[in-house]
Amino acid sequence: MHQPPWIFISLCSFSFILFVFMLSSLSCFLFRPGLPAAAATAAIMFWKFDLNNTSHIDQLLDREGVTLRELMEEEDVLQECKAQNRKLLLFLSKDHCMQELVTLITEEPPADLEEKTRFKFPNIACELLTSDVALINDKLGGDESLLEKLYHFLEQEPPLNPLLASFFSKTIGNLIARKTDQVISFLRKKHNFISLVLNHIDASAMMDLLLRLISCVEPALLRMEVLNWLNEERLIQRLTELMHTGRDEERQSNASQTLCDIIRLSRDQANQLSEVTEPDPLLTVLESQENVSELLKNMFEGERTEASVVNGTQVLLTLLESRRSGLEGLMDLYSQGFERSYTVNSSILRAIEPHLKDFQQLLLNPPTRSAILTTVGVLEQPLGSARLHVARLVASLLQTCDLSICQEICRLNTMDLLLDLFFKYTWNNFLHLQVELCVASILNHSAHSDHQNPGLQNHEERPATGTGSQVNEGTPGQNSTSDPLFQHCRLVQRILDAWEENDKIQAEGGRRRGNMGHLTRIANTVVQNLEKGLAHSQINDLIKELPEDCRGRWEGFVGETLRETNRRNTVDLVSKVSTHNLHSSSEDDDMESPFPNDLSIQQAFSDYQIQQMTANFVDQFGFNDEEFSEHDENINAAFDRIAEINFNIDADDHSANAAAFEACCKERIQQFDDCEEEEDIWDEKEINYATQIKSRSRYNPGWTASFSETEVSSSSAWGGSPQQEGEGPQDTNWASFTEFQPFSR
Repeated sequence: MHQPPWIFISLCSFSFILFVFMLSSLSCFLFRPGLPAAAATAAIMFWKFDLNNTSHIDQLLDREGVTLRELMEEEDVLQECKAQNRKLLLFLSKDHCMQELVTLITEEPPADLEEKTRFKFPNIACELLTSDVALINDKLGGDESLLEKLYHFLEQEPPLNPLLASFFSKTIGNLIARKTDQVISFLRKKHNFISLVLNHIDASAMMDLLLRLISCVEPALLRMEVLNWLNEERLIQRLTELMHTGRDEERQSNASQTLCDIIRLSRDQANQLSEVTEPDPLLTVLESQENVSELLKNMFEGERTEASVVNGTQVLLTLLESRRSGLEGLMDLYSQGFERSYTVNSSILRAIEPHLKDFQQLLLNPPTRSAILTTVGVLEQPLGSARLHVARLVASLLQTCDLSICQEICRLNTMDLLLDLFFKYTWNNFLHLQVELCVASILNHSAHSDHQNPGLQNHEERPATGTGSQVNEGTPGQNSTSDPLFQHCRLVQRILDAWEENDKIQAEGGRRRGNMGHLTRIANTVVQNLEKGLAHSQINDLIKELPEDCRGRWEGFVGETLRETNRRNTVDLVSKVSTHNLHSSSEDDDMESPFPNDLSIQQAFSDYQIQQMTANFVDQFGFNDEEFSEHDENINAAFDRIAEINFNIDADDHSANAAAFEACCKERIQQFDDCEEEEDIWDEKEINYATQIKSRSRYNPGWTASFSETEVSSSSAWGGSPQQEGEGPQDTNWASFTEFQPFSR
């Protein structure tokens, strides 16, 4: 039926009128007097965007028959779980949900799933189980059926899925930290637990699980019980057996890393937990001579592979580390001096000493490696990790200052072989550092043998009285470590020959050799011990025993070449720009500052600070000129360029920089307009800490600080004579405290 046009027009008009009415009503509500602007804005936002705080997960949980998979599909399920959503936690803690979560992290997902989504639910399940929520922790740690389901994961045949192994390790580790008593009690009932973990040690997650058992158990008494349990299970001995050359490299590597981490964790916790007097049983076994000997036997028994040598040597290096926390590595020899707080158990050294010849053989005949292409060309016979780790071990052994070890190294001519490698592999800076440390250790060992028994330097077990203690300065026994370095190894001749050969290569347009920096440091170490070391007389005698032509070359090298090299390597402590006003006028004419004439305030302030240094700086701070008498003769002085700076400043010279700084200091902050009656805080007037009648009536007038203009001269800056009577004050703006009176009641 056809409708008249006026009906359609009437409906449109009615709709428009209704819309205008609703809009006007809303406007009257939002903008009526007394309604806060924030409330109006919130109402508009709510009306526009429908901001509803009700979680979609809550809506799902209100439905009947909701499944765990549906909840895990939600993006905010983890956030809601960590936010302690009560309804969600009650649902997750149900028996069937917990069983499904544990199943997801311990069983392989179907292989027909897409690879991107195959491990999506196992990952979310692991995050839910380890979200550190008390309700989930209590349910998982208190239900033995769930723990049995978790433990069943270890009973699978290797290899484990590495991703599922990480989920398992993370879940068990969280339970060890949160539900310690229940989990430890459960694991101790499983007599094959350690065997199963070591059976899967090729997965790094199992290594993390062992470390959590050692480091995450509290309190200290319970931790000691766990350590004793692990020791009864012969954990250290089993890990050492995995270092045998016949094992696969992945197991060797993880076993080595586990042993190294156990050593560091045990030593750190022994330092932190001072109330526990009982020694760590695992560390005791690790440092025993029997265990170290077994480790070395596994390294060298059968075919010597690079993996077994490297992994075993890493454990030895960790055993030789300092127990004091701080910078790792052997660079402490320079940063902390030779007196290091080593506490190396002598049983470790006694076990290593018989096998030094095996390490020597590795330097001569390393495991074969194929040629590699480097940035400087093809390296037919690479140095290899095995020889590099042997060099690290020798450097660490020499640093212990054990007399027997040092003599055996010298007898085997190990340093001669290391120096051969130093000059052969000119681009391997890792090797260069270790050789440099070896040379420094030998020279410092000779230097300190005058003052103490070398065998007592860094060991817990003291040798018998008389061993090396009767050796006096100049006796052959004392120089047994430094003599071969200069005589058999020909250290001085090698330095000179290598330097001349490098100069020849550079003169022909070639590149500088990569070991020249470390060679410079070795030469400086020799000169330093020759000039002012404790054993300088012995080293000086060794230098005098050199052939006459070699001695002349050495003296010329030290006096000219090495001194010039050190001068070039010295970094200017003050830039040329900052010292522009400190040089003579002739130098100023040749210098051109890179900064524009209108210097910034920061640069002006920097220059101003430097200009405050006066010529009597040394006298003011009590330094003795005799302490610096040998400064010009010492080629190792790092501050030679300081002497070139002229610190004499003309007090009448008002430079532009000083004027800019003074102008900046005299600027005053504008007053705030909302406090018209407040007095000007910048007014120069007398500050009197007098009695306040209303608030401090019990105090008498105290001392008075007068900001009068007084004269300050360089001669009276540090206890000089006061200002003479009748002399006019100078504009210095310094405070003069003229009266000091104690407060009285």
